[in-house]
Amino acid sequence: MGRTRSRGATGSWPSAKLTAATALWLLMSSFRADAFDLQGHRGARGLMPENTLAGFAHALTLGVTTLEMDLAVSRDGHVVLSHDSRLAPALTRGPDGKWLQAPGPAINSLSLDQLKSYDIGRLDPDSRYARRFPQQHAVDGERIPTLAQVLALAPRAGNSRVHLNIETKLSPLEPHMAPSPEEFARILVEQLRGAGATGRVNVQSFDWRTLQHVQSLAPELKTAYLTAEQQWLDNVQAGQPGVSPWTAGIDVDDFGGSIPRMIKQAGGDIWSPYFRDLHRAQLDEAKALGLRVIVWTVNDVPDMHRLMDLGVDGIISDYPDRLREVVRQRGVAPPGVEKGG
Repeated sequence: MGRTRSRGATGSWPSAKLTAATALWLLMSSFRADAFDLQGHRGARGLMPENTLAGFAHALTLGVTTLEMDLAVSRDGHVVLSHDSRLAPALTRGPDGKWLQAPGPAINSLSLDQLKSYDIGRLDPDSRYARRFPQQHAVDGERIPTLAQVLALAPRAGNSRVHLNIETKLSPLEPHMAPSPEEFARILVEQLRGAGATGRVNVQSFDWRTLQHVQSLAPELKTAYLTAEQQWLDNVQAGQPGVSPWTAGIDVDDFGGSIPRMIKQAGGDIWSPYFRDLHRAQLDEAKALGLRVIVWTVNDVPDMHRLMDLGVDGIISDYPDRLREVVRQRGVAPPGVEKGG
């Protein structure tokens, strides 16, 4: 399943990787808030193990302007990276080196030391998930990182201005699987402020309760309101009786079905819809309200071109290499991408 790579006993990255990352961080030092935002989803999920230091380092070499990632909280209060509330069998091997055969323990039931005993550097080749990402390279020995480790990449690379798009993973339907929205927001804000990182981070979530608490605790942080209107997830629930449990007591039907107006009223800075849900009228309305629109998760080149034609402000992709090439062809040129070159 692709090539493997390992780190030394100290856990430090090879000097060539740091050199490449440093160059990109320096190029990105002029990133403007209004520039096109080229985001690597979970680092670069299509190319490298998701939500890992290896994945983020690789995404930097590809010229992303923002690293997108998912957050959970361990039993002992550490903010760690994980998309799933439980250890996912398709990408997790236990201390015995064997793949988990079913969803593992909840992230919030394990200490940081326990979480670090699992290897997430390779996809189970027999899993359906692995078949979705045949280009993903393995990096055996990768462990679940902490947010602190990801934040530390910046000074190590000589730059503190690359953006991070961090998603709080919690669900109003499974409140026992994560801290309360208030507690999650408090822990996160304390860590970001302690690291001096609030100026280069935005917080996103499908569960808007967290975003409301983040805005109250740290108005300097930008917030991105995630939406999906699909059978597999509909956190907006337009036209349905009552208020969606995901939207912090705000009912889209009170705004005539307008998601942009709803998010503006909630105090958001960014609307981040599933890309297939977005239409021009909504985009125009969002921009008229002063919202940036960053869509997820776009992996096919024709869709990237279509959405850029539409006028989105950014794209989140599992394949930032493809997106970088599209951006280069179009001459948009975020930092690190030369126009027409």
